[in-house]
Amino acid sequence: MRVNTRVIVLLAILASLFSFAKFSHCEKSTWAGPDQYIHACYSDLPALFSERAFGKGQWPYSGGEEAVEYPALQGFVMWATAKVSPDGPVSYFNFSAILLALLFIASALILYRIRPESTLIYILTPTGIAAMFINWDLWAIVTMLLAIYWFDQNKEYASAAILGISTATKFFPIVLLVPIAIIYLRRHEVVKMLKYCATTLGIFFLINLPFALTTPAGWWRFYDLNLHREADWGSIWYVLSVFGINLTHINYLSILTLLIGILIVAIFLLQSKESLTLAQSAIFIFIVLMTVSKVYSPQYVLWLTPLALIALKDKRDLSWFWGWQIAELIYHLAIWQHLALLTGAHFGLPVKAYALIALIRIAAAIALAVALARRYRSGGLLSFERWPELPV
Repeated sequence: MRVNTRVIVLLAILASLFSFAKFSHCEKSTWAGPDQYIHACYSDLPALFSERAFGKGQWPYSGGEEAVEYPALQGFVMWATAKVSPDGPVSYFNFSAILLALLFIASALILYRIRPESTLIYILTPTGIAAMFINWDLWAIVTMLLAIYWFDQNKEYASAAILGISTATKFFPIVLLVPIAIIYLRRHEVVKMLKYCATTLGIFFLINLPFALTTPAGWWRFYDLNLHREADWGSIWYVLSVFGINLTHINYLSILTLLIGILIVAIFLLQSKESLTLAQSAIFIFIVLMTVSKVYSPQYVLWLTPLALIALKDKRDLSWFWGWQIAELIYHLAIWQHLALLTGAHFGLPVKAYALIALIRIAAAIALAVALARRYRSGGLLSFERWPELPV
């Protein structure tokens, strides 16, 4: 089924409305627990508006423990949105949701440019609808997708600049420098690789410099939290601890396993018969990052879904994609029902059942990456223009 941009925009609006209906149930209780977990409508937007400095009209990186635990541009977005939205957590959520819906539409339009036959699947995936308004991730996802699109269109300086902006918003996209470097190495363009990395990192540091100089403690809070946090919800480290495998030095182990994962991805990308595009290779590095990270939040599926759809070679890969999506959707329900139990609900999901579902989600993501990697190694790559259309 071929569609045009009008159809994409219309369906993306409808998906946003469905997602908003899911989250708006919590307005009645102002996102109080355990109701917000029982009905799976928890959102960081009203929660942090009430608990962080920006909700009180202060600069987001002031206020000590009330400083936001996000990178510079994300904190700025949270603060600026609060400045122009009506007062109160409900009004703030509603106004922010409108902006996020517009960003979701933008992400669908960018994906349409990269892989048009997969766009409807992206818009209508239940996991995206379920997670759209949990956090502000779409602010960075749009710029990440633009960086990928522009890189594969040989607009490399624009790509590098927007990747720096994306990294200053959520930091995840920094790992894209790995496949980007490998693509340049396979082309024997070391100077271009250095210029791209320097541009991205330069933009990132220029954005962060005013925050670091004016409110250094608040600005550093995000990095300090991620460097020293313990095993948290959804991570492989948390799952292991639930089942009695209590590893020490998790901070070092997570870095070590990340480096090992990056090495595996690098070897795969270097040995593939033809050089994968950035759009095709991005999913592998993101699955590695989110498999070994110390936390896995339910909205992280918003990052993985468009990258997975881009990486599909043809419709035969859809079974792996939908298997992973089902695991993500089950996890989405599981974490809220477990948190409901912890916050006083009469019924909920026990910790070991939750941990088992988290483990299944991790295994499904790895299985998807392995299946895609095997497909790329088993035969030559197909150009985007010749890829068979996926059924929707």
